[in-house]
Amino acid sequence: MKVLLLTGLGALFFAYYWADNFDPASLQGARVLLTGASAGVGEELAYHYARLGSHLVLTAHTEAFLQKVVGNCRKLGAPKVFYIAADMASPEVPERVVQFALDKLGGLDYLVLNHLGAAPASAPTRSAQATRWLMQVLRPFSDLPPLGPVSALLGQHCFSYSQVNFLSYVQLTSLALPSLTDSKGSLVVVSSLLGRVPTSFSSPYSAAKFALDSFFGSLRRELDMQDVNVAITMCILGLQDRASAAEGIRGVSRAKAALRPKAALAVIRGGATRASGVFYPWRFHLLCLIRAWLPRPRAWFIRQELNITTAATA
Repeated sequence: MKVLLLTGLGALFFAYYWADNFDPASLQGARVLLTGASAGVGEELAYHYARLGSHLVLTAHTEAFLQKVVGNCRKLGAPKVFYIAADMASPEVPERVVQFALDKLGGLDYLVLNHLGAAPASAPTRSAQATRWLMQVLRPFSDLPPLGPVSALLGQHCFSYSQVNFLSYVQLTSLALPSLTDSKGSLVVVSSLLGRVPTSFSSPYSAAKFALDSFFGSLRRELDMQDVNVAITMCILGLQDRASAAEGIRGVSRAKAALRPKAALAVIRGGATRASGVFYPWRFHLLCLIRAWLPRPRAWFIRQELNITTAATA
């Protein structure tokens, strides 16, 4: 009986992942605002949307990189491509970006949130001290001595990190939601496995990703209750295969980078089919399920992914 039950569950799981109702034609003429479009998965997303005939507004921090991506999108056949260089660390920037997209495209069918801010240089993100650093920076002000220049700078950097990696996502969503409601569009949020499964030496990054997962999960339920036909797709991706990402975990993690063109295509398929979640590689869904069943994994499992000696001394 147990064998039959497990076999049935396995069959349902594989049928869920291998069912393909993606229609590329549905993206022809779609109006897309894509953040973090200058490199990595964001760049590949722009190229896929361009091949599929979508109208694009691309944004990222560095204008020179954006100009290169825009040129490539035009070569790939995108009917309309606009860009706006923007630093999401500034609280006033999301409104300017969304308004630019609405002016250029006349509305939005997809808001694809993919941008990521680096942790400040003072943050030991690859070290066993990362969690202590985060708690030190975020201590209640009543416990802090009078702020000197170093403490003030740390607080400013931490706010900037939160603004880019969480608050700007909320702002962009709030500003774009009326247009997405009118078009019965989709919100696509590119996140990480570390927003579902915590791991060592990554507390600032994991905190931001867990916040995104909770916010958009709550928003999905509220939209459903209000009969608002806007889909929210959370995309749980692995390590991206760009140099900065690989360098960031060199000597610390044994994880291998995911291929960004395939990861980007998985994101686009999920958004176009209005899936609630995308996992790439697909085995990440199993990891999330195991995490739910075993919320406190034994240290042996953690050591399989981390070089503890290197991480602890980084």
